[in-house]
Amino acid sequence: MSERYVLDLGEVDETRTAVVGGKGAHLGALARLDGVRVPDGFCVTTDAFRRIMAEAPSIDEPLDRLSRVDPDDREAVRALSAEIRRILEGVAVPDDVASAITRALAGLGEGTACAVRSSATAEDLPTASFAGQQDTYLNVVGPTAVLRHVSRCWASLFTERAVTYRRRNGIDHRAVHMAVVVQRMVVPRSSGVLFTADPVTGNRKVATVDAGFGLGEALVSGLVNPDVFTVREDEVVARTIAVKRRALHASPGGGTREVAIDAGRREQPALTDEEAVRLVRLGRRIEAHFGRPQDIEWCLADDGFRIVQSRPITTLFPVPEAGDEENHVYVSVGHGQMMTDPMKPLGLSMWRLTAMVPMHEAGGRLFVDVTRRLAAPASRAALLDVIGRGDPLTRDALETVLDRADFVAPLPDEAPAGSSLSGAGEPPAPLENDPAVVTELVRRSRESIAALERDIRTKTGPALFDFLLEAFEEHKRVLTDPLSMRVIMAGMEATWWLNDKLREWLGEKSAADTLTLSAPGNVTSEMGLALLDVADEIRPRPEVVAFLRGVKAQDAEDGDFLDELPKLPGGTEARDAIVAYLDRYGMRCVGEIDITRPRWRERPATLVPVILDSVGNFEPGAAGRRFEEGRRKAEEKERDVLSRLRALPDGDRKAAETKRMIDRVRTFIGYREYPKYDIISRYFVYKRALLEEAGRLARDGVLAAKEDAFYLTFGEFRDAVRSHRVDGRLIERRREAFRSYHALTPPRVLTSDGEALTGAYRRDDAPAGALIGLPVSAGTVEGRARVILDMADADLEPGDILVTAFTDPSWSPLFVGIAGLVTEVGGLMTHGAVVAREYGLPAVVGVERATRLIRDGQRIRVHGTDGYVEILD
Repeated sequence: MSERYVLDLGEVDETRTAVVGGKGAHLGALARLDGVRVPDGFCVTTDAFRRIMAEAPSIDEPLDRLSRVDPDDREAVRALSAEIRRILEGVAVPDDVASAITRALAGLGEGTACAVRSSATAEDLPTASFAGQQDTYLNVVGPTAVLRHVSRCWASLFTERAVTYRRRNGIDHRAVHMAVVVQRMVVPRSSGVLFTADPVTGNRKVATVDAGFGLGEALVSGLVNPDVFTVREDEVVARTIAVKRRALHASPGGGTREVAIDAGRREQPALTDEEAVRLVRLGRRIEAHFGRPQDIEWCLADDGFRIVQSRPITTLFPVPEAGDEENHVYVSVGHGQMMTDPMKPLGLSMWRLTAMVPMHEAGGRLFVDVTRRLAAPASRAALLDVIGRGDPLTRDALETVLDRADFVAPLPDEAPAGSSLSGAGEPPAPLENDPAVVTELVRRSRESIAALERDIRTKTGPALFDFLLEAFEEHKRVLTDPLSMRVIMAGMEATWWLNDKLREWLGEKSAADTLTLSAPGNVTSEMGLALLDVADEIRPRPEVVAFLRGVKAQDAEDGDFLDELPKLPGGTEARDAIVAYLDRYGMRCVGEIDITRPRWRERPATLVPVILDSVGNFEPGAAGRRFEEGRRKAEEKERDVLSRLRALPDGDRKAAETKRMIDRVRTFIGYREYPKYDIISRYFVYKRALLEEAGRLARDGVLAAKEDAFYLTFGEFRDAVRSHRVDGRLIERRREAFRSYHALTPPRVLTSDGEALTGAYRRDDAPAGALIGLPVSAGTVEGRARVILDMADADLEPGDILVTAFTDPSWSPLFVGIAGLVTEVGGLMTHGAVVAREYGLPAVVGVERATRLIRDGQRIRVHGTDGYVEILD
């Protein structure tokens, strides 16, 4: 019976997490590694914890309440957690459990001082470390004291911090069980923490050692500042030696005490350089065993190092798999596509299969390897130029890597050098300013999509996947159409030319922003204005407005409300207006590059809050008036600029060149948004066909639900359809990994060493305290900040300034009702910037941590011309 409740550390490894918890499982694995010394000890298993829970039936009711409480309601969490802990600590340890623990203690030696440490089953996991969430007790002496502290460890599963951590990581309280590790106490000379990767930069080749005198709890609790050693390739490359005035020591009778350090030792290092290097070698062995960077707690006694804990560092951004030992530099795709959230496996694989360049996946995000383009002088200059124009932070991050001369090995130039991240060659001769060119491209796109919709209807089973692989080639052919690429570049280059030349000749910043107002043919800005037309249809129908307010309050996620509308006066017309909008734009949604995200057509209620805002905030005919007003301002700006240019020396030539560029930008810049519309239109066709296949698998019991297919890659999905088999455990692992990826912040640039770089603005032209960003749409506006992370939560009033992490095209319906825009991600030619310029909204993007530094409701001033934001209160 005792074997159920106690296991020696030598009997367990990382496969026994369910029995001995994360900490116990890792310690057992470490105890088996050659050269790694772990203090002797045993685990009180989760069977014992379940026995205790069964002895406390009164715990069920507060547990039920805890599962329903808002994790942000700290007072309720605190009260319920304390109640559950009192119940658990009040349960007497059953005699057979106590006997098993007492016998194991005797095996360590009579009167042995012990460390008693919590080891939960949801702890020290690759996706959630739970560091510091449960309790540890040091220098516990005697069976009575050990049993008491084992009970306290059981109860610490319900500390306020552990409860909140679980809720925010989506972990059920009842699904977690607590084991307890009891080990022989080590009385160390020094102790501390080793990170086998730099926890700040993410660099996997750099290890960091924090060290202090005495017990490591003094460092963990913040009682003392540590010595810090930075080790790279068996060499201490940096060290900071702290003044150590206090240390934590074991008391003779049990427990710990704080002691003063002799004045002569306070500035001595807690480790020698040789000891720090030896410790890092030990850490590398442990890291290799577990297969990922580790956060290791260690002690140094007279006879060498002891390892008392090792857990994965869960905050590091993963590194793409390159398949070689070479250095690589990766640029984030999500920052360019304005969607930095993680994507599900099907979304990742579909984007990779339809992308124009090879891509690599890490942390649920996609990256492009730009190493070879950085290696050659000409291609490096072209790459940095095009990236720098769009996103200075990414350029700065790349230059930071290049400053380390040994990281990117130089290569000779290849002829001809590329000019853009897409891999296109040197830009061809400029196009004539003929709108028919754009019309022809749009016609080709629509015909191609119509053929796709027609042909896919007859395809099911394995034949569907074969058909899709062919469709992906057509997809890429349309997107890489040389004429399409020339039109996109013509509009962008004309914008850059106007801004550069008019600043040089007239001293004007961002003059093109006004000149592109209401440029024709922009499908994304038209989408926002079209929703105002829908609002015009709904506004005069009070019964419909009242009904939609109810839909908004219920947060409906399906289209049932559309079927209810015809039952209301004027409801048929309202429904027809919404359906017509969905026919044109229903394939769009937030995070639309991930094919697994629900589209507006699938969840039309997502649009209801925006429609209601438009109903309340605008007068009839606002869409047409807004477009005409923008066009008028652009024409006035054109006349003003040309008049002032003609007054300059050689003014007629300058005015003529500028006029050609204005015509070019107004002819071609609107098309910049169309290829993305084409992509998402195709994606919705693919998705509907794939969901039908997933539905068949679900009906046949192969999948638990059709949405489980989203956790398979395209190839795995195809194999599942052919074999009628799916590994349910794979889907659960993918689901857990996807959830964990939300906690990671993707960098703009990532190296194969794991270093995550976000870049910095090298500017000093903003007032003190201002938030620096990239100016993408000229003008200055002051108003109330509305910090909105989900478009469905939008509740905007005229004059509000939208502050959010990123905006893809699906956010454009909100743009018609705001006065300015601030985002954390974005570039000069990303979708949000283009639409902000067409709507005349002052906008600053690339403002690091904007949604955390600006509070919802604060008054702010957005300087869209100069690229900074002032917080006014």
